Amino acid sequence: MTTSESAVITSVFVANRGEIARRVFRTARALGLSTVAVHSTADSLMPYVDEADAAVHLPGNAPGDTYLRGELVIEAALRAGADAVHPGYGFLSENAGFAQAVIDAGLIWIGPPVDAISSMGSKIEAKKLMAAAGVPVLAELTPAEVSAADLPVLVKASAGGGGRGMRVVSRLEDLPHEIEAASAEALSAFGDGTVFCERYLASGRHIEVQIMADQHGTIWAVGERECSIQRRHQKVVEEAPSPLVERIPSMRAELFDAARKAAAAIGYVGAGTVEFLADEAGSFYFLEMNTRLQVEHPVTEETTGLDLVELQLAVAAGARLPAEPPPTVGHAIEVRLYAEDPTNDWQPQTGRLHRFGVGVDRVFGRKVAPSDHNLPESGPTRVRVDSGVVDGSEVSPYYDAMLAKVIVWSPERTAAARRLAAELARATIHGVGTNRDLLGWILRHPAFLAGDTDTGFFERHGIGVPVDPAVGQVSALAAALADAAGRVRGVRVPSGWRNVPSQPQRKSYRVGETTHEVAYRLTRDGLVVEDNVQLVSHLPERVVLEVDGVRRTFEVAAYDGLVCVDSSLGSVALTPVERFTDPSQQVSAGSLLAPMPGVVTRVGVQVGDEVKQGQPLLWLEAMKMEHTISAPADGVVGELTVEAGQQVEVGAVLAVVEEDA
Repeated sequence: MTTSESAVITSVFVANRGEIARRVFRTARALGLSTVAVHSTADSLMPYVDEADAAVHLPGNAPGDTYLRGELVIEAALRAGADAVHPGYGFLSENAGFAQAVIDAGLIWIGPPVDAISSMGSKIEAKKLMAAAGVPVLAELTPAEVSAADLPVLVKASAGGGGRGMRVVSRLEDLPHEIEAASAEALSAFGDGTVFCERYLASGRHIEVQIMADQHGTIWAVGERECSIQRRHQKVVEEAPSPLVERIPSMRAELFDAARKAAAAIGYVGAGTVEFLADEAGSFYFLEMNTRLQVEHPVTEETTGLDLVELQLAVAAGARLPAEPPPTVGHAIEVRLYAEDPTNDWQPQTGRLHRFGVGVDRVFGRKVAPSDHNLPESGPTRVRVDSGVVDGSEVSPYYDAMLAKVIVWSPERTAAARRLAAELARATIHGVGTNRDLLGWILRHPAFLAGDTDTGFFERHGIGVPVDPAVGQVSALAAALADAAGRVRGVRVPSGWRNVPSQPQRKSYRVGETTHEVAYRLTRDGLVVEDNVQLVSHLPERVVLEVDGVRRTFEVAAYDGLVCVDSSLGSVALTPVERFTDPSQQVSAGSLLAPMPGVVTRVGVQVGDEVKQGQPLLWLEAMKMEHTISAPADGVVGELTVEAGQQVEVGAVLAVVEEDA
């Protein structure tokens, strides 16, 4: 790559937070550039802030008060002496007005031209531009013209992304309500409530092409990615190359040609992604163009050896790209690890992350590198973790619930999936629930391994992760024995030991809605519990048991109100059940509690209204998602304790639905 003298970057300001800020800082440091972070009050102790050479505080927590305040962000960059702004993804990364303001302030914008951002900012106008450029598109439907023959349709927000303002509609009578809901969500998320409809392909494949273009007319199509496995219209698993494209010989060349046409049509410069929806025959249609770096960019880096952030910086400084990008080698798979509660409809979780060890060997303490960007033609499997959190980090309600991206490269796809599933299983994650087990289940699923990964994956195969009650029971026993060892550390006679037969020791733990009660006695002959369990050793942090003749080690970590047990059987988070209930913690029957801290965006009922089971009563926005609070049973709204715009804490009573007399 050759560089012109058009611009010199010495200090990079990242107008973002968390994982992507750490990612950009990593490359900037490697290039000898200084780094500047910006942070809200809630983010003041996050690792990316400490890792920057300088940091500027924006008072407040909500994005609308901090990261979305373009004028404050630019003022922070100028105050810190930065000469370039990298927007990351999300927040203001695709805001043309912000990009222009950065340039007007005399700063280098590490992104595409303002006109290119504007032209792709409206999905409606973007589709018209792409059609004119010869890129295949799905016909747009205005909400008023949708008929029964068009169903199912997808209602989409014209601005923004990430699944916000998106609804699948299968019944014509549901369309007005879903349009209203999608528009309200889009207005809240992006400041633009415009929505449109298009034909919904229930089993399509989500294929995207990474674009990199310089200021001198060179446009690269840097491989494709497949991101078809999605939940709530948000990507869960991403991989490169695409299994579908690998099966259809002519499809890659056609995709790359369409992506380059799309970039050329708007004079694109920098890193971007052209997204398509494809069918099993290889036909594909333009969805949108993301005028920024994508969350899933690591799989492209791992299969090409490129550092896309380094290329962004070089192109912004005026560098020329070589005529052709490097070829792709091997296969990379990325999963998004979210803080979620699998026992409560995968609701986002908040709270302290006591321990976070992903890509770390439990025995040897081995740590993986984020990426080496030095791609051999063949070689051992590589593991990469891009994370915004560390031990002790606080998962707040104000931002996205993603903890990390875990990526594995291997010469062969099945080997990559197998290694990634194993890394997730070995991870130590204490303090919040996660989708870790769901991700492992996907990676081991026969349909995934066969490359059958369209957007209907969860509809066909389900989304629940089977839970073996026996694992919870033996983990609860290990927790009880570790607790007993901890209470008598230094005392020679273990808790529960009796010289003569006596009543067993009893403890109860809850996992989701399941309560595990364990009863044991420690005698001169050892542990008496069940015929198939023998105690080998027990310490406050480690219990070794023989179960059905198989020895297993259980690592036990106790926190306030939480016990985490990790073993080869899986990781189990246990809540100790107190013998006596605190009356102050009890609530009235029919109370609807806030599942997490958030803001009440809408209230759909009044006191005295009759409601049916499952009827939406109010809507709570938290962690970039809108959550519907529904009636638990038929009844009457007896109490309504909140109003629109009110901030609530987790566990707060929002309303009470009383039985209709």
